[in-house]
Amino acid sequence: MKKKIVFISDHGDPLAPLGGEQAGGQNNYVKQLALSLDNKGYTVDVITHWADANAPKIEKFGSRCRVVRIAAGVKGYVAKSDLYSMLHEFYDDIRNQIDLASYDILHTHYWLSGLLGAKAAEDYGIPWIHTSHSLGAAKEQATGVREYKRMAAEQLILQLADTVVATTATERKLINGFVEDPSPIKVIPIGVDKSFQPSDQKEKERPYFAFAGRLEETKGIYTLLHAFRLLIERHELPSSAKLVIAGGDADTIDLQKMSPTCPNLKKAVSGLEKHIDFIGARSQRQLAELFNAATAVIVPSTYESFGMVAAEAQACGSPVIASKVGGLQDVVRHRETGIHVEKENKEHLAFAMKLIALNRGFARSLGRRAAAHAQREFNWETVARKMDGLYEVVIRGKQKVLAGD
Repeated sequence: MKKKIVFISDHGDPLAPLGGEQAGGQNNYVKQLALSLDNKGYTVDVITHWADANAPKIEKFGSRCRVVRIAAGVKGYVAKSDLYSMLHEFYDDIRNQIDLASYDILHTHYWLSGLLGAKAAEDYGIPWIHTSHSLGAAKEQATGVREYKRMAAEQLILQLADTVVATTATERKLINGFVEDPSPIKVIPIGVDKSFQPSDQKEKERPYFAFAGRLEETKGIYTLLHAFRLLIERHELPSSAKLVIAGGDADTIDLQKMSPTCPNLKKAVSGLEKHIDFIGARSQRQLAELFNAATAVIVPSTYESFGMVAAEAQACGSPVIASKVGGLQDVVRHRETGIHVEKENKEHLAFAMKLIALNRGFARSLGRRAAAHAQREFNWETVARKMDGLYEVVIRGKQKVLAGD
């Protein structure tokens, strides 16, 4: 008999429209993992904050999945930075409204949910698995900003959980480096949507680079624009070369003109307007089309815990040029499925872009291996199978401990 699972994803409602406030990679991960486990016969409830006052308290998705929304005193959007102060009320609401003892396993997502999970595991003895999605230690490495409260909480969570799921080997290494005597760690990658797969699009003759993400410094957008400028001004790419930027909103771009309205971005693209198109946010199917058409997809972030865009691009058979940081070191295999470059290094990035643009045979070889790599590693069915096996091991281990008591 398949088990009943409860996810806690306090700020990541799996049914929130992607691209909205606090609706990104974690939301999609929770949704896709729940649906994939549903396909294997599991029943999955996802507990989250009631961030959209117009959404129902309980909402079904898939065959056996539900979102259960908890107000915790505030029905409506609350920034995740403010959710910490609501955790006591959040937990009280969960206990009063949900029979936690009825679940076979608890899986928490992000450190705020992990604190709730620690309390639930203590009170109910329920087997507990935790996925961080991002870590304060990683943020400190990337930005120099230390979040003391968060990092203290993560230390506790990563020591108390029955098992920790890391999405990359780099994340596992980071946890082992900053947590004394952590819980057992299992590396299980993130899956990509089935929309992302190679198509029969004809290869473009001109170099055509793609970027998808938020238009902010941490995503490396300015490093990319400066690198592209070097290539154009030095005449190292054909005059027909294009850079297509997916992402941004009405506050940062003019969709009619396909150009930025943000002063810093306008300055960065000045003189290059005919070579660069800003196309705004795109659906997953539209992104898949973009990636399939690209000579290479650029992921120049200063840090990524995983690097979903890199995984999605590879699934489409596109080579990826990515910063050698965080999970991108694992997701992209250097000179096998793409190229690693030093972060915030416009010269290094420009060289890699030129290398792929002018060596199409090499680019096609990278693309073929990228598609095979993604199908093997970033497949939701594979992810669900690995998670299913982990759940069974953790449940049996907990049962043995309780029997020993």
